[in-house]
Amino acid sequence: MHLYDLWFVAIAVLWIGYFFLEGFDFGVGILSRFLARDETERRVTINTIGPVWDGNEVWLLTAGGATFAAFPEWYATLFSGFYLPLLVILVALILRAVAFDYRGKGETDRWRRNWDHCIFWGSLIPAFLWGVAFGNIVQGVKLNEDHHYVGTVLDLLNPYALLAGLVTLSLFTFHGAVFLALKTTGEIRERANGLALRLGAVAAAIAVAFLAWTYAERGTNGTLATSVLAALFLVGAIALSAKGREGWAFALSGLTIIAAVATLFLGLHPDVMPSTIAPENSLTVQNAAATPKTLGIMTWVAVIFLPLILLYQSWTYWVFRKRIGVEHIPAAP
Repeated sequence: MHLYDLWFVAIAVLWIGYFFLEGFDFGVGILSRFLARDETERRVTINTIGPVWDGNEVWLLTAGGATFAAFPEWYATLFSGFYLPLLVILVALILRAVAFDYRGKGETDRWRRNWDHCIFWGSLIPAFLWGVAFGNIVQGVKLNEDHHYVGTVLDLLNPYALLAGLVTLSLFTFHGAVFLALKTTGEIRERANGLALRLGAVAAAIAVAFLAWTYAERGTNGTLATSVLAALFLVGAIALSAKGREGWAFALSGLTIIAAVATLFLGLHPDVMPSTIAPENSLTVQNAAATPKTLGIMTWVAVIFLPLILLYQSWTYWVFRKRIGVEHIPAAP
């Protein structure tokens, strides 16, 4: 295996990690507007991700940094061509991060309600637009002979990409509902389990349609296998949610996301950004890669520091592993 193939796999793993972890963050942020019935319950839902959401976003920074270093031409074309949707994602993530810190600083209902809107939209918009972005990457975009994107923003809002956005939105919301059922007690846990069943059914219908379309466009034996696995994992997660087995349901909902994202990257390779104008205009793992020396240095850095990051984040989840409920929220002064 060449180093550029290895780093393609590494970047795929980083995005899988981001969507697995930030996926339930987005889901909790979206559901906090509907699942919680009062301020105390809303604090419970937000507190389930309070200790971990910022650590989960490190995976996004690492994926972006790795793409910049390992495939600079892919990074340049992606961030210039997708400038507007990526800017919207960035603004949404910033507002969401500020909202988590500031919603508890004020004493009025209006103050908290405004920041709750930021949490909701700051979760929903990225959950949808990440799917739109990756749908376009897999399907291909208008690249000229210089590997420059020559399409418009409206070209990115095509049926396949919009369906991909609905897939990520529905899967992340389902993932968040399962996570809330795993992390809470009492009525919130019961409502989260019930909501997970309905969300899972919706996510399954959309995901099956999208994975079938993906297989028809760029299908291989590998993508067929991961698509089938994604469908089986999702059905298993729904069934276990119905039985109240939240731990196993969360594991399977996470595996659903892993298999679904793996399907996209397997269908994409060896391209990193196909061209719909002419195949020879496509960016591939070979023509978009950095020099072998750069990739070699990056490999050693990853070997040394990635295990440390994984150990630290695993320790964080272990420390904050217990369930919380309304009984753990102190009364407002």
